[in-house]
Amino acid sequence: MVRKLSDNSWEIPIGRTPGMRVPGRLFVSESLLEGIDPGTIDQIANVATLPGIQKYSMAMPDAHLGYGFAIGGVAAFDREEGILSPGGVGFDINCGVRLIRTNLQKEEVVPHIEALTEALFHNVPSGVGSKSRIRASDRELDDAFLHGARWAVEAGYGVEADTEHCEADGFLDGADPSHVSTKARTRGKPQFGTLGSGNHFLEVQYVDEIYDRDVASAFGLVEGQVTVMIHCGSRGAGHQICTDHLRELSQAVKKYGIQIPDKQLACAPAQSREAQNYFKAMLCAANYAWANRQVITHWTRETFEKIFGRDADDLGMDLLYDVAHNVAKLEEHRVDGKKKEVYVHRKGATRAFPPEHPEVPAAYRAVGQPVLIPGSMGTPSFILCGTKEAMDISFGSACHGAGRIMSRAHAKTEFRGQTIKENLEAQGITVRATHPSVIAEEAPGVYKSSSEVVNVVHELGIARKVARVIPLGVAKG
Repeated sequence: MVRKLSDNSWEIPIGRTPGMRVPGRLFVSESLLEGIDPGTIDQIANVATLPGIQKYSMAMPDAHLGYGFAIGGVAAFDREEGILSPGGVGFDINCGVRLIRTNLQKEEVVPHIEALTEALFHNVPSGVGSKSRIRASDRELDDAFLHGARWAVEAGYGVEADTEHCEADGFLDGADPSHVSTKARTRGKPQFGTLGSGNHFLEVQYVDEIYDRDVASAFGLVEGQVTVMIHCGSRGAGHQICTDHLRELSQAVKKYGIQIPDKQLACAPAQSREAQNYFKAMLCAANYAWANRQVITHWTRETFEKIFGRDADDLGMDLLYDVAHNVAKLEEHRVDGKKKEVYVHRKGATRAFPPEHPEVPAAYRAVGQPVLIPGSMGTPSFILCGTKEAMDISFGSACHGAGRIMSRAHAKTEFRGQTIKENLEAQGITVRATHPSVIAEEAPGVYKSSSEVVNVVHELGIARKVARVIPLGVAKG
């Protein structure tokens, strides 16, 4: 089924699926490979059949079944001869993670963690269909679609330094709201500053271990320091944008005579009208997600200010970085020794750019882009840095989390939310959620080991471990 190339690297040979243009590459340890669903291998091979794919169809160690592309999948397509596919991005466009530093130490926060978690849960709306405290106008929605985190900062939800520490400065140029449907607008308009449900969370953590002191210093991290991690995306707007354009691209496959082994791989030639319409709408959703996380950041700072009686500047609540998952981006990479523009699809994968890359913020350029890898509820998360090797191995990409091994429906039959909550609280982790079933769906046992997943990318050299953070309090939808 797969052939071992080296420790943590496996090849899916051409021929696994008829029409494969390139091999597959699966970056996973031998023990993690044993838990990979055969359907995930099929999805990696299926992506390798798409026109214009470059080098390999890849999947990270957190890979599992997704829509069309495996979650954890990475594929790059030639700008002129390749395709764009919503299945390579996902429904929650720019589901991403940001990390806020503080100058608080663990011992200062632990006595307040229950009140702090409760206040964060109250101040940042969460859950299915949750609505924002903001009543955005149509013009403000367009501004968010066009300018992302920059719109939020200019509207008073943050400071300019926040956008400097976001991937792509917190917005992608080229978005066009005219390609966003009325239904997508209606769904997105009331949801700015909301977490949503599923695996999204707002987590208070502390730095438990430093692996690389020089890089940690550049990132402003020390042992015992309290941080805040925000994980969420583009909410109903992104989901509807994906749904709308999948219909159009499903017809485009037939129009352009593209042979696909799975209808979920609906796509169109990258420069076609259909593909570009999708791309411009996808950029709107990506920008919306950055605006969403920025608003949540502002309300998180306000909550800390109230609980600790100090302003955010005094608390040192600077944004370390914000990374996107679930996005397609036009990037320049070296393929067969030549520079080439490609549409890199990262579906449940994180950008991991190296030192000296011009898209890495100036503050981190000497050490590489921060790479944020959240754990599952109650388990460690990790901060890594991008490497030069990643550009050669994976188009500058790393994993994005632990990776599910159990469906939400199955999880609710295996776990009781109240029991999980009590177990976590016995470990010193406060949990607030809209319903016990949410906790059951996201129980630690539902996911792979975040430590094992992160060790794979570290050992491959795709991203290097910098620090580990442990949860103190978790607010979930």
